[in-house]
Amino acid sequence: MIGFIVAGLIIGALARLIKPGKQNLGIVATLLLGLVGSVIGGTIANLLGTGDIFELNVLGFIIAVIASVLLIGVAEAVAGRKRTTVR
Repeated sequence: MIGFIVAGLIIGALARLIKPGKQNLGIVATLLLGLVGSVIGGTIANLLGTGDIFELNVLGFIIAVIASVLLIGVAEAVAGRKRTTVR
């Protein structure tokens, strides 16, 4: 379980590096989205039969990074929309 959390944190950091442009999310939000992306990647890899959800494998890692990049993009869009409506 601790390895899963550490992998999620690493995935969140990688997703932040991959996502182009300036990001207005804090590091804690990015890392939490990395954990969520890690769960999504593990679940999809499990559904494809490549391993258990908590097992680190290449396909699950790649899907987790992609999911995290998408989650960060969605979170930034939602955060940006809230800022523009306040003004």
